[in-house]
Amino acid sequence: MTWLRALRQVVRSGLTIEEARLEPLLALRTAVGVAIGIGPALWLASPAYAASAALGAYSAGAATFQRTWRPRKVIALGAGVGLALSTFLGYLAAGRLATFLPLLAVWAFAAGMAWAVGSTAGIVAATTVGSMLVTVTLPTSIGRALEHAGIIALGGVAQALLILLFPIRRWGAHRDALADALAAVADYARRLRHDPTAPFDPEPLMTARNAAAVTPSQARTRPSVLHGPRGLAERIRPVVAALADPGVGAPSEGPGRDRARELLDAAAEVLDAAARSIRRGTPAEVSPGSTDALCVDEEHEVLEGPARQAAERLVELLGEALEIARCGTPGRTPAPPVPEDAPFLVRPTMFRLVPVVVRAVRRELRRDSPVFRHAVRLAAVATLGYLIAARLPVGHGYWVPIISVMVMRPDFHRTYARAVARLAGTLAGVALATGMVRALGPDAQVSGLLAVVSAGLSFMLNRTGYAYSQCFTAAYVVFLLGMGGQAWEQTVPERVVLTLLGGALAMLAYVVFPAWETPRLPGRLADWLAAEGRYAAAVLRSYAEPTREHHADLRRALLASREARAAWQEAYDRARQEPVRPRGLTSREAEEAQEAIKGFDRAAMLMESHVPRADSRPVPEAERFAEAMEADTAQAAVDVSEHRNPDWARVEEALHAWEGAAAGDGSPVVRRGAEMQKRALEDLATAVSRTPLERDVGSAREEQRLRAAAAAKGAGSEPAHRGG
Repeated sequence: MTWLRALRQVVRSGLTIEEARLEPLLALRTAVGVAIGIGPALWLASPAYAASAALGAYSAGAATFQRTWRPRKVIALGAGVGLALSTFLGYLAAGRLATFLPLLAVWAFAAGMAWAVGSTAGIVAATTVGSMLVTVTLPTSIGRALEHAGIIALGGVAQALLILLFPIRRWGAHRDALADALAAVADYARRLRHDPTAPFDPEPLMTARNAAAVTPSQARTRPSVLHGPRGLAERIRPVVAALADPGVGAPSEGPGRDRARELLDAAAEVLDAAARSIRRGTPAEVSPGSTDALCVDEEHEVLEGPARQAAERLVELLGEALEIARCGTPGRTPAPPVPEDAPFLVRPTMFRLVPVVVRAVRRELRRDSPVFRHAVRLAAVATLGYLIAARLPVGHGYWVPIISVMVMRPDFHRTYARAVARLAGTLAGVALATGMVRALGPDAQVSGLLAVVSAGLSFMLNRTGYAYSQCFTAAYVVFLLGMGGQAWEQTVPERVVLTLLGGALAMLAYVVFPAWETPRLPGRLADWLAAEGRYAAAVLRSYAEPTREHHADLRRALLASREARAAWQEAYDRARQEPVRPRGLTSREAEEAQEAIKGFDRAAMLMESHVPRADSRPVPEAERFAEAMEADTAQAAVDVSEHRNPDWARVEEALHAWEGAAAGDGSPVVRRGAEMQKRALEDLATAVSRTPLERDVGSAREEQRLRAAAAAKGAGSEPAHRGG
């Protein structure tokens, strides 16, 4: 992709309105927390103390809007403590560049490395860098600095107390994650009615699994309805795929296909009803027609063989889903509660999280890590921005490094999109706030009230787009500075200029020291292929020796393959938005390889739907094929990462031997699945295999193709006359 096209996408993405449900009650509660911080401090102390209280309350409140599964009050407390600590340490080192710059660099580097833990930790850590930079305005007294740090921490405490006293839609995010997983499987079943090989994105299931991990204290208060349905969605997904597939399920046409469509439609309705029930916490009814469709007649059922087995298994699983959907309905027996000693996915407590964080950070301490490179950029930009701001003939020069730190992200697209959004939002916000200040001429109390209102609107629009929330954030800052006695004629122009300078500095830093995903695509693809090979081998071993140990190995391999797929998808999406020439894999090769591995994964999923129970007859031929599959995919992963053509000799030999074994006829599903996997691997080899000459000119051809497409698109959208 060229730089021009990349920048166009950046502007479009930065100004896009995201479809998200507004949560005015949450915004109101958080704005009240800001008001609790500003009001008493302004009444009992001074505008300077009110500004510190506003900093703590606003930043802690903003942290609670990040996507996280931990209790919001814990996030608010942690943000408040981090802000207070960074403020106090910044004051101790302020006044001397020899002490403040090293502290700022180390703190910014640590904040950048916090992305190794997750986006929430990275964003909250970035706000602490901003609070450290604000310490240049604090009084020159350790006692006053302690007071300001304490007030900032109290802002986080106020937000945590409001969350504790006024819980709004408790467990709401967890309910949404589980309901989204069930709804995703329902949509999958509905699409399979028309396209038996429709793809399925496991991201909702992965999100539901992350939401299901809780601490022991959370497990004691979690509603029982959030404990079991996730596993139900996991088990239904391969069954509906196996029922719809013409190779291992219902025939491609005829009464069997009509019956499969009927079952899939009923499955979609039942799962949607269960999703609504969990999301809203209310019982839901299913139409009688769908209930009747789930009755399998022993004598008149038209489905046979593996399709019949899949239908019976689907009916059994949907019966459990019906109990969830109808739980609490008059005349029905509620679903039994989950036992208190039932196993659950463990999430470490805040204290036990320390070694987890240390291990995560240690894994990212390498030069080719995007997180490490982001931390280096953050430290360099924070210190350079501070030095630049100190030389500017304007007040509040610290806004330059603050803006840079707040817009920077580990990847190119989000950094540039947020810089554009921040500038657009700031321009609109300061224009709005300036007009109100000129019209009203507010005093300190009215300015504080306007700041609280602006904060509430910023919180409410937090998930609709960064530019739109930043519009009211900019207005909030203008009112806050006005509360401290700063004239709008001084603050508004400075705010715009410093925002522009800070955004430009962040964008330039990524150009100088980037972390492109495009060169890493072959490695990500290789990791995904190796993980899928282990998953396929685990499925086959469950047929060769159906034991509980092999079933547990299958589950672990499935989760590992999903993580590898998510890592590939994230890298692939980022690479498509980068202005970098393809290296190792062109965009067309990457897309074809992705589709091939998805087909390989789908074949393994179809086999998983018919994995025999522990007392079933083993299929010894599957063990040899599993060994060949695991060995060939592991070697092919190395070949793909090193730009060599993969080879499937062992897979072909094992499949040929299986064809000659009479025992293989006793398991048609696994046998057909093995053939589908071999075809998918051949498609993968076709996608990534190239001659030496093609390896040399492939990237150049891809670049020419992209330029031609961009030129054609530009010619179609811009009817300008060209001389010739």
